[in-house]
Amino acid sequence: MAVKRKRLILVAAVILVTGLGVGAYQHWRAAPDANRLTLYGNVDIREVYAAFYDSGRIDHMLVQEGDAVHKGELIATLDQSRFADALATANGQATNQQQILAALLAGSRPEQIAQAKAQMDALEVVYENDAANFSRYATLAPGGAATIQQRDDAQAAYLNAKQNYEAAKQAYILAVKGPRAEDIAAAQGAYDAAKANAALAAQEYKDTKLYAPADGIIEERVQEPGDMTSPSAPVYVIALTNPLWVRAYVPESDLGRIRLGMEAGISTDSYPGKTYRGWVGYISPTAEFTPKTVETPDLRAQLVYQLRVYACDPQGQLQLGMPATVSIGLTQPKTAGAARGADVCGGPNAPAN
Repeated sequence: MAVKRKRLILVAAVILVTGLGVGAYQHWRAAPDANRLTLYGNVDIREVYAAFYDSGRIDHMLVQEGDAVHKGELIATLDQSRFADALATANGQATNQQQILAALLAGSRPEQIAQAKAQMDALEVVYENDAANFSRYATLAPGGAATIQQRDDAQAAYLNAKQNYEAAKQAYILAVKGPRAEDIAAAQGAYDAAKANAALAAQEYKDTKLYAPADGIIEERVQEPGDMTSPSAPVYVIALTNPLWVRAYVPESDLGRIRLGMEAGISTDSYPGKTYRGWVGYISPTAEFTPKTVETPDLRAQLVYQLRVYACDPQGQLQLGMPATVSIGLTQPKTAGAARGADVCGGPNAPAN
């Protein structure tokens, strides 16, 4: 009987110890890690709507959806024919105005000055001869040796010769002085305007080529060769691969536990077991109600702060909108300033594993 009682006591003790162990284990599994903050969000990136700077018909499209492009890479062209004609016309006008200005700046040619002087000298001889004839007839007419008509004809010839000589004299003076400063200034202005017009035509010709504005992935090819396009009509939508981040929201109660520059681990359901290294790069200074994309019934009335955790993803596995889990260790040493991506990623966006 005593042996049976001892067995019952032993079995009860084993059951009690087992129950306490299971309870402790379940409590340990359910209790949150006080030294780690887990947040949930979605992968977010920026997009660029690449469009031509001018209107025209698309000639070539050089990349497809999913292609990786680099900043400055040629991705599309417009029909260049009318832009080439406009450029040739503008360059011709600029060259013409340049020659006009050069002629004015050079002044009169020596041959022009010599010609003007020869003309002046010839008319001076005629003027002096007609002046002598007029003086002679003016002396003879009162005594009847010459008629009044002869005197008047001699006077008219004299006055005409005088005017011709004075005109030739002024032409010679102008030839020696050269162009007026005002004419040179006007020609300079016309040449400057023509140069500016030619530069604009050259830029418009250059704008027939569309280059990738940044490194990224072609997310959407909006138009096709043969389409008429304009600056307000995007040709491609480019997803920028750098920077790439997870947009998450931290409750107000946990806001004081994180700071800029803290390292973080990022995981997704798409790649189980893989953790991407990241860092806290932005904490919103203003609160907002829990977004519907992350709210639960017991959090709908709480205020949260937007958090941006930048990610290291050299293989391009993180996609726009992908759900992600962010884990931030809270025992990290305090460092001055925010961490840089190269420091956290171990180089230019190196992976965690």
